Amino acid sequence: MPTFRDNPYSAFSFLVSLGGEQGDGSEGTVIGGFSDVSGLGADINYAEYRNGNEKVNTVRKIPNTYKLDDVTFKRGLVGSDDLFKWVKTVREGAADARNITVTLLDEARQTVATWKLLNAQPKKWTGPTLAAKGGGEVAMEELSLVHEGIEYE
Repeated sequence: MPTFRDNPYSAFSFLVSLGGEQGDGSEGTVIGGFSDVSGLGADINYAEYRNGNEKVNTVRKIPNTYKLDDVTFKRGLVGSDDLFKWVKTVREGAADARNITVTLLDEARQTVATWKLLNAQPKKWTGPTLAAKGGGEVAMEELSLVHEGIEYE
């Protein structure tokens, strides 16, 4: 768990472990760092219920199922085809669920928070937008994942 402090942690220093050939996520095994991670979230559904003899004229909210958001990773194209290989494996019919770890680091590069996505699989891969107008943009690829659970440490 993160240590409480007056100033919030910065969002620019993190590690992503995709499992598989990428290893455990230690700095030497992460292939091409990601510049963005978005979509870490869950949405809880509620059922409304009210007894006929309630003294107040309002319904109770009873939690039931929940829905997990798709998580999107973006990175500059670094010459590694590991993301595309994973997408190709799944689109050709092989189940390849992985446990993904996103680790937030503080200014001293010490772990302050970890999110684990359970049984994640690729949903969508987007290649770079290419334009020959001489801009200074970086060629980016994007991977969206579905998953079956999120844990926070």
